[in-house]
Amino acid sequence: MKTNKAKKVLIALDYDPTAQKVAENGFAFATSMGAEVTLLHVIADPEYYSLSQYNPIMGFTGYVDIGPLQLDVIADLKKASQLFLNQSKHHLGDEHIKTLLKEGGFSDCILEAAKEIHADCIVMGSHSRRWLENIVMGNVTEKVLRHTTIPVIIIPTKK
Repeated sequence: MKTNKAKKVLIALDYDPTAQKVAENGFAFATSMGAEVTLLHVIADPEYYSLSQYNPIMGFTGYVDIGPLQLDVIADLKKASQLFLNQSKHHLGDEHIKTLLKEGGFSDCILEAAKEIHADCIVMGSHSRRWLENIVMGNVTEKVLRHTTIPVIIIPTKK
């Protein structure tokens, strides 16, 4: 029986501290297949980035002391988000990893990015403590699952 290997893997990351688990597991999967990795971050809600309860992940501490007024400038937000992706890439220790930054709805941007890079697989996290409940009610993961034609690996990120 012939098996298909993933050649390109898209790993969707947010600023949640559980993103480190998603990045590390997705990267391990991709490297076991010899696949090219692209890290994606979607800017959907600028207010999210200025929350005081933000916890640094993967060595990224770019927003710890930034208040909401400084984040009104979308260029600064893009710059800080790219810094987050670069730090994530550095944490994973592979300079061949590509990064991609998109603006818009989470699920739409993930699906669009997968199509753009011709991804063979999407890796993303699920923050729900009640995963089945969120699948029924609807969330980003469910929307990606419903609209993609490629495999999706969901990393449970229960805290």
